Amino acid sequence: MDGVTSRRAGPDDAPAVADVLIRSRRAAAGAIPPAVHSDAEVRDWVGAVVVPEREVWLTEDSDGRPLAVLVLDGDWIDQLYVDPPVTGRGLGSQLVDLAKTRRPAGLRLWTFASNAGARRFYARHGFTEAETTDGSGNEEKAPDIRLVWAPPLSL
Repeated sequence: MDGVTSRRAGPDDAPAVADVLIRSRRAAAGAIPPAVHSDAEVRDWVGAVVVPEREVWLTEDSDGRPLAVLVLDGDWIDQLYVDPPVTGRGLGSQLVDLAKTRRPAGLRLWTFASNAGARRFYARHGFTEAETTDGSGNEEKAPDIRLVWAPPLSL
């Protein structure tokens, strides 16, 4: 997409980050379990925890409209969401590439077992399945899969 940039999010970006998370999660109904937190709780969490304590990247169009969000927590991709109207345009791939650049030693993430689209997406980006669970350890109590990416070995 032309005119798209990604930048580190700051405190003033918390509402935009939360909006992308909420809209994207809502659009994924059926592929992932329903949210267990209200929109207000998500907004509070993003403003009080996510933006201040994690590495948050916000992708915007040339008008400053938020399009996608990447949240890194150590070597974990904690959140990666693309606003529903712009999915399939390479923004998620750009953010995965950014994450790999920021964490060249490797990455981990969790995805719901039911989210076949995310599983295919991450497989295309070199992530492999490392663990499956029955979901008893997540808030949604839904089966999930831990995926990992390791950089290619140098010769």
